[in-house]
Amino acid sequence: MAVSGRRKSIAFFITLGACLVALAVALNVGWIILNAREIALLVFGIIFFLLIITGLVLNTTFLIREIRRNEQHDAFINAVTHELKTPLASIRLYLETLKKRDIDENKRQEFYDVMLADNDRLLQTVEQVLRAGRSGQRRRKINLRKVDVGELVRECVDLTRRRYNLGPDAVSFAESVNGGRPQVKADPDELRAAISNLLDNAVKYSVKEVQVAVEVAALDDKKVAVRIEDHGVGIPSAQLKRIFKRFYRVPGRVMARVKGTGLGLFIVRSVIEKHGGRVFAESEGPGRGSRFTIQLPRA
Repeated sequence: MAVSGRRKSIAFFITLGACLVALAVALNVGWIILNAREIALLVFGIIFFLLIITGLVLNTTFLIREIRRNEQHDAFINAVTHELKTPLASIRLYLETLKKRDIDENKRQEFYDVMLADNDRLLQTVEQVLRAGRSGQRRRKINLRKVDVGELVRECVDLTRRRYNLGPDAVSFAESVNGGRPQVKADPDELRAAISNLLDNAVKYSVKEVQVAVEVAALDDKKVAVRIEDHGVGIPSAQLKRIFKRFYRVPGRVMARVKGTGLGLFIVRSVIEKHGGRVFAESEGPGRGSRFTIQLPRA
C-alpha cells in the first residue's frame, strides 16, 4: 500500500510539473507576441521564464528523489526487521521445545547448533548495521598496519566454507604472486568484513550450485587485486554502479528471493575507498554470474 501510494505521488508531481511547464510556455509565448517590440522586456521575460522552468525541474527532481529515498529506507527497515525477527523466533522456538519436552542428547546437540547458527546470523546483521553507520563517518580513523592479502583472503574463504557447509570445490582459492607475497596497509577487521560481504553475496546469489572462484593477484609493483567470481543470478549492466549505494537492492523477483539489508556492498565500497583502493563489478547480464574486483595499493 505504501509503495503504490508513493508511485501515485510521483505520478502526481510529474503531471503537475508538466502542466506548470506547459502553462509557463504558453504564457511566455503569448507575452512575447504581445511585447515583441520591447526588447528589454523581452530579454527579461525570457530570463524569468528560464528561471521558472529551472525551478520547476529542480523541485520535481528533488521530490522524486526524496520519495525514492524514503522507499529505500522503508525497504531497509523491513529487511532489518526480518533479519532480526527470524533468528530470534527460531531461537525462542527451540528453547521452548527444550524446556517442555524430554529430548535425547543427539537431538539436543542439534538444537544447540541451530541456535548458535541463528545467533551468529543475528550478530552478523547487527554488526553490519553498526559498520554501515561507522562507514558513513568520513573523519573516522582506521588502524592501519601491514597485512598479507593472500592470507587474509584465505581466512575469509575458510570461514565462508564453514558458515555455509561448503567444500573446497564450491569456493576455490588461488594466488598469482609475482615478486613476493603482496602486502597492503590496512585495518584487518575492516578489510576482512569487506571481503566476507562479497563472499556471502556470491554464495547467497548462486542459483543452483555454488561455484565461486577467489583469486589474489599482484597486478604490478603498486597494486594488488582480489577477484571474486560466481555463476549466479548476474547483474543487469544498468545496475552495476548503483549496487554500491546505501540501502540499494537490484529490483526483480530473483533478487527479491534473497533477503538482505542493502548495506553489504555499500560497506565494501566505503572500506575499500578508505584504504585508498577501488572496487567495481562486472557481469554479462542476468543469469550469467558476476565478478567483483578489489584493487588496493601495495605497502
